[in-house]
Amino acid sequence: MNEQIEAFLRHLADERHLSANTIAAYRTDLEQFCGFLHTRGRSQWCDVTHDDVLAFMIDLRERRYASSTVARRVAAVKSFFTFLTKRGIVQHDPAKRIDSPKVDRDLPRALTPHQVDELLELPLRAPTPERIRDKAMLELLYATGMRVGELVALNVNDIDLERGEVRCVGKNGRVRVLPINGSAATALEEYLDISRSQLARSSGSSIEALFLNHRGKRLTRQGFWLILKQYAEELGLSDLTPHMLRHSFAVHMLNAGFDLRAVQELLGHMSISTTQIYIHLNHAESQAQRARAEPRVSEVNGIADNRALVPEEK
Repeated sequence: MNEQIEAFLRHLADERHLSANTIAAYRTDLEQFCGFLHTRGRSQWCDVTHDDVLAFMIDLRERRYASSTVARRVAAVKSFFTFLTKRGIVQHDPAKRIDSPKVDRDLPRALTPHQVDELLELPLRAPTPERIRDKAMLELLYATGMRVGELVALNVNDIDLERGEVRCVGKNGRVRVLPINGSAATALEEYLDISRSQLARSSGSSIEALFLNHRGKRLTRQGFWLILKQYAEELGLSDLTPHMLRHSFAVHMLNAGFDLRAVQELLGHMSISTTQIYIHLNHAESQAQRARAEPRVSEVNGIADNRALVPEEK
């Protein structure tokens, strides 16, 4: 049974070009499903029935998995059996009549503009090469709304300070060119002029990565998480995550009156419905943030130079 799982995972990587993280999640889901089937005496995929798949769903719920986890695992199973059916490995799809569980989508959690200001100023209270780097990373995340994986994958030649742009490679290799202005551009310039060369000396060799760790190597996602955790503790924000800066960017842009499709393009969302979730935050909170969000959002994104970012007329 594992042979077919491996074939499916190769299909996801080679033909659907899914990310390594997504494929790892599919592997976890299907291995758990396979283990469950073994407890029911199933040793071949062609022996799996509709009742087996249904029993797996019930087992997940009885073990109090989050509804989002149940939905993801059911989706993995359904996708897997679609693959097996198309390849002729099974004649009948036992998951075909299984409905995907509905999941109440959580609203994105965002920092207030005041909290963003506090976070972005924190690294410079004790400016070291590492903290000047941290300032540049945090400013760039909030200025562009990019994902952490996209941030740490940046190379030096992806930054064009003269044009005020950063080239970002997102999911499935999709490229976005994002504007960087104001304090984000200043922080990047200081990092490149002052800190990066000092960090690069630790490696003893040239490296193309933009953001380096203390050993002169490319900073990893895990490394960024640890850095942000330290600043979160200083601010008393124990629930702060890297993705909250992306949420904050989107919420503050929309609260300031900017076009939903422009924000969609900046975030790299394939569907406008993914971006629309940001407009469902508490209306009172949005109104309270709106006036304070406009100055930094305007500065960061160079609105006057980008027609796509001009606020819609009311």
